[in-house]
Amino acid sequence: MCMGFGCNAAGVVGCRIIDSPRERLLAILTNSFVPCNGRFPTLIALITMFFVGTGGSFGDSVLSSFMLTGVIVFSVGITFFVTRFLSGTILKGVPSSFTLELPPYRCPQVGKVILRSIMERTLFVLGRAAAVAAPAGMVLWILANVSVNGASLLAVCSGFLDPFARLMGLDGVILLAFILGLPANEIVLPIIVMAYLAEGSIAETGSLPEMKALFVSHGWTMTTALCTMLFSLMHWPCSTTLLTIKKETGSWKWTILAALLPASLGIISCMIVNLSSTLMKSLSFFL
Repeated sequence: MCMGFGCNAAGVVGCRIIDSPRERLLAILTNSFVPCNGRFPTLIALITMFFVGTGGSFGDSVLSSFMLTGVIVFSVGITFFVTRFLSGTILKGVPSSFTLELPPYRCPQVGKVILRSIMERTLFVLGRAAAVAAPAGMVLWILANVSVNGASLLAVCSGFLDPFARLMGLDGVILLAFILGLPANEIVLPIIVMAYLAEGSIAETGSLPEMKALFVSHGWTMTTALCTMLFSLMHWPCSTTLLTIKKETGSWKWTILAALLPASLGIISCMIVNLSSTLMKSLSFFL
């Protein structure tokens, strides 16, 4: 789980040290509930723009740090909850003990370690990322630049998703950005900006005050930001992680479950938050 904070794909690979097949599978399926480096920029940006402020004072920084820590603690709690749920349902079994043996000390071979890390890990992960990123980039370009009846395919798709996204407290653009952000979570916010500005390519997102003004002009509220943060925490893993899960488990069944499990929980959580916000607004209106 801790490795997942850096990269969920690396966290999945790290599950190899778990001897029990059942518990290894539990760790793999729940690894994506902790935010990776690709999701931290989105979380930090939304916390700063909608909950703390963009003043940049020391107090704002401290408050932002506490809120981000709270988000991380929440994600860890969700991970434990889902693990407990799975271990009592589809992955029942007797918990096994964990034994860590320390091998005899050997002088590290620096050159061999670096070469092995580059060949077996870095290039391996980059290769998988490129295998999905290139086709996904082409799809994104087509959606943004091909028009139908005067509207880009990106606008058409976001309009189609909008009714369902509204139930989640989002809009069609946000939901589509998460779908198109499958190759890398880092591009979710840039895709949202690109769609709102109706540009044909991903451009600079600008400063946080400018981004907030853009989002607010398209109907964003604190509820929208909160639901976006929730869905950023709980949605399908990136393509590299999914391919790694397929390799580690050898099964498309578990790979699909690893994608559907966080996405389903994220959708339900966003709907609950949105419904609660709507009810609170209705009650305050009558009071």
